[in-house]
Amino acid sequence: MDEKCIHNIYERRRLRQLMSIGISVLMLFILILVAITIGSAEVTVEQVWNSLTHYFTGGSIHRIEKIILLLRMPRVILGVLAGIGLSISGTVMQSITKNPLVSPFTIGISSAAAFGASLAIVVGIGIQPHTPMGVMLNAFVMSLICAALVYGISSKIGMSPEALILTGVALSYLFSALTATLQFIADENQLSTVIQWTFGSLNGATWSQVILLTVIMGISVPLLLKFSWILNAMSSSGDEFIKGIGVNPLKIRRLLGLITVLITASIISFTGIIGFIGLVSPHIARLIVGSEHRVLIPVSGLFGGILLLVSDTIGRTILAPVTIPVGIIISYIGVPLFINLIIARRKEYF
Repeated sequence: MDEKCIHNIYERRRLRQLMSIGISVLMLFILILVAITIGSAEVTVEQVWNSLTHYFTGGSIHRIEKIILLLRMPRVILGVLAGIGLSISGTVMQSITKNPLVSPFTIGISSAAAFGASLAIVVGIGIQPHTPMGVMLNAFVMSLICAALVYGISSKIGMSPEALILTGVALSYLFSALTATLQFIADENQLSTVIQWTFGSLNGATWSQVILLTVIMGISVPLLLKFSWILNAMSSSGDEFIKGIGVNPLKIRRLLGLITVLITASIISFTGIIGFIGLVSPHIARLIVGSEHRVLIPVSGLFGGILLLVSDTIGRTILAPVTIPVGIIISYIGVPLFINLIIARRKEYF
């Protein structure tokens, strides 16, 4: 194959990647507008625009505009940020472990978060127990404790991908058992609260949560993109090759893993456990744009934001006025998507 042919192939691939990013951004923007207009109170795109205009110009805000600004917009934006963060975390985790079945929850932080939330709800142990803020803080802290245990134990045996995954699975079962024990002794109201938290939901989203998550991801995602070339090497080569190019795979695996833990723990402390996003979205993105992480990371994030936003909108409308938690809807959507991906790419996985 001559140089011109290689150049043409590269240019076509680059064009496809740029088009994928552009189409995904446009689709996400349209879906955000549509999601804001959908609900028990009828809202138009013009009213959404007027609400933003009045807010930023200091004009008076009416009831419908309060619904838009204080209820729907924080929920929609938090959902988009959660989808982006979980998908990017899943992409990085799959790369540093070289395992397509890994998600941000593989190392046990979702089970640990559920245990932290259960402690606050059932026993009243932790930071500001029996309060929504206390539940969030306890879930976040317990997630970090689990991550510290996983990385501490894995470091003792070499910080290999296998060590991370197996240690994470073991601790996941441990924290699940601890949560089940608390559920066993909880009264009816406490049990209902714990179960609802584990479903995963965007109810009660606030601008403070949106701002905090934006700051965390604004710092973390550029760091992950900075290491995209190392992720390319880690996902396609062994540790010996990584060492040969002057990179310590153990330190990189620890650093990037801890960044994804920070993103994931922050998200699930606000939303509860939302599975499948971090597992499915990276595979969809990889199928469309390939495995070059400089492109794969943002495209995976965009697909995750779209998938979570669509799932939440379906959950709010399919049985309205009852809202089905997004964690349930995403499983119904994610399972057939993932099975279809497995069938489509069976030669790569098996």
